[in-house]
Amino acid sequence: MSTPLDQHTGSVLAPSAAPAEQDDSRTWIAREDARHPELAQRRPRLARKRGLILAGAGLAAAVAAAVWMHVAAKPPARVPLANRPDVPLVSTLVPGVQPVSTQVLVTGTISARHNLPIGDGGQAGRIVKVYVQVGDVVRRGQILARLDDSVLKPQVAELAASLARARAQATLSAAEYRRALEIGPDGGLSRQNIEQSQATAAMDAANVQMVAAQLQQKRAQLALTRIVAPVSGIVLTRAAEIGQVASPGGPALFTLEDAGRVELKGQVPEQDLASLKIGQPAKVYLIGYPQPFPGRIWLLGATVNQQTRLGQVRIALDPSPALRPGAFARAVITESHAERPVLPQTAVMTDSAGSYVFIVDRQGIIVRRPVALGGVIASGVVIAGGLTGRERVVTLAGGFLQSGETVRVAPEKGARS
Repeated sequence: MSTPLDQHTGSVLAPSAAPAEQDDSRTWIAREDARHPELAQRRPRLARKRGLILAGAGLAAAVAAAVWMHVAAKPPARVPLANRPDVPLVSTLVPGVQPVSTQVLVTGTISARHNLPIGDGGQAGRIVKVYVQVGDVVRRGQILARLDDSVLKPQVAELAASLARARAQATLSAAEYRRALEIGPDGGLSRQNIEQSQATAAMDAANVQMVAAQLQQKRAQLALTRIVAPVSGIVLTRAAEIGQVASPGGPALFTLEDAGRVELKGQVPEQDLASLKIGQPAKVYLIGYPQPFPGRIWLLGATVNQQTRLGQVRIALDPSPALRPGAFARAVITESHAERPVLPQTAVMTDSAGSYVFIVDRQGIIVRRPVALGGVIASGVVIAGGLTGRERVVTLAGGFLQSGETVRVAPEKGARS
């Protein structure tokens, strides 16, 4: 079938029998192809190239989809334990061992070894004179204060006179009785007269003893108006003032320190009490005094307080003006020399079961380890038992951890060997 051409332009003419719905674009393409033959030759190649491009894009999309599905099917990569943010990071220390002197620390108060309260032991009376001040050194028998004796002195004098009269009367009665015995019945005295003289002499002698006893009592009462020191020592307290009324059973007027002997009354944990012995030397330190005061344990408490679990230790000290009763003091008692692990105080914890530390095992798990304490030194707490020194011990924030918990270990700054 032949295609009609336009004789003037040479382009292909659309057949008259073509459908009316033939679009104008196809007619335009045909005219362009007729006008430019090279376009008609290149058009199939462009179509093939476009098809190849579309096919390559589809293949790339398919490959990308396959890769994505492969990656999505893989399990998630494991995060190292040290990089997980939900695992606690802890500071640890391998303490090792070091030579230490096992020491026991005692804290307490300086006090007189024997406090002697002194008060009024006689009748109530008004204080008229005070002879000593706090801190004075007194001798045994020295007068500390004097009460009013204006009533007792006349009574003593009166009784002394009565005693003299009673003695004179007793002497006279005894002489008459002796004369009566010499005269006897042969001299005209009846037995009744002799017996009467004997009774009178006996009554007068008894009267002498009675008046003498009354005088002794009054003199004792008069002596009690003098408040004297029962022993030599130092006046610790003074409550007596001039004009004050002192009465038996009332508060002490003075307190003496027996012969200046002082001691440290301290307390120690019950686990340390078992290792102490009477006679052990100790060094006592006072605030403001760089040099220690030597002392020795002279008494260990027989009981332990059930609430505080502390026992009492009493350390005898040599007299010194610096050792004022009531002052706070601490004592250091050296027990032995050995090689022990030493930990920071923050690493050691205590609960109802006793003292313990947390260690980290090779799997990074917290393990509770009970320990026995051997005292405290400048570098930390001495561990007397429970550790070899090769363990990795948690040093900080142990109270926030639990046994069996997994942790991360921070790099160590150093370790003791």
